[in-house]
Amino acid sequence: MSLLPVKDALQQILSGCSPVEQVEHLPLHEAADRILAEDIYSDIPVPPVDNSAMDGYALNADNYCDGLVLKVSQRIPAGCVPTKLEEGSCARIFTGASLPAGANAVIMQENTQVNAEGAVVFSGQVTAGQNIRKAGEDIAVGDRLLAKGDILQAASLGLLASVGRAKVRVYRRLSVAVLSTGNELKNPGEQLAPGQIYNSNRFVLMGWLQSLGIRVVDGGCIGDALAPTVKRLQELAEQVDVLISTGGVSVGEEDHVKAAVQQAGRLDIWKIAVKPGKPLAFGQVHQSAFFGLPGNPVSTFVTF
Repeated sequence: MSLLPVKDALQQILSGCSPVEQVEHLPLHEAADRILAEDIYSDIPVPPVDNSAMDGYALNADNYCDGLVLKVSQRIPAGCVPTKLEEGSCARIFTGASLPAGANAVIMQENTQVNAEGAVVFSGQVTAGQNIRKAGEDIAVGDRLLAKGDILQAASLGLLASVGRAKVRVYRRLSVAVLSTGNELKNPGEQLAPGQIYNSNRFVLMGWLQSLGIRVVDGGCIGDALAPTVKRLQELAEQVDVLISTGGVSVGEEDHVKAAVQQAGRLDIWKIAVKPGKPLAFGQVHQSAFFGLPGNPVSTFVTF
């Protein structure tokens, strides 16, 4: 095969891969960083009712004048259901509390005084709607909150919770197996023999994949031999959507990955026009996409 331009290789790879279609229905606390499988619309307004943006007093601004004195007819903390405002009175109200019927403004407590009789003396200007958060001003019924394909980050989960959504439909996580090849490789913590080195590529790739929210299967390390490589690829292909191997994709006598993939499945790309990273392989083993990356750590980094 001749060297394939990177742009053409990417197009061929994308054409040869199918996105995950299986959907899971998860509670919000398990849905972080998952990919949304549906458009989500709000069934409720946020805020659900007109409420106070301040600690202060709710009153009817239509009857207001500077120096007005009103008795307090009720106290409304957040979470309580108010009664209709009595004529000629005000209501002590707190931030987030529902506005009582008959009130159309809230005066912050800093602009008031309580006289000896317990009535409230108001000062300053007041207009209808002052210091009130209107029902639906943040989210209206029918607003689209999130779109299919969005990644559910922390703010997205908070948004869903704010409209009472307890579960969400997301795509199943992509699963990827990472396999290293090479007689010279040892895992960290093992004793090195002369001529051997520690395997770093597999751990770099698994870390990258995990940071992308992918379910990673450790395919371990296998020596430079054709039959065991074929067997391991076939075993892993039954477990995951994607196989990634490092090493063994060039043309040396000890490079068996190319032949193993051709025996276990098919090879669509071998060698691309990039340096480092020329001996990149792409194909399929059973129903799993296969990527063969060079064993050199820099080449692995570039091709991934």
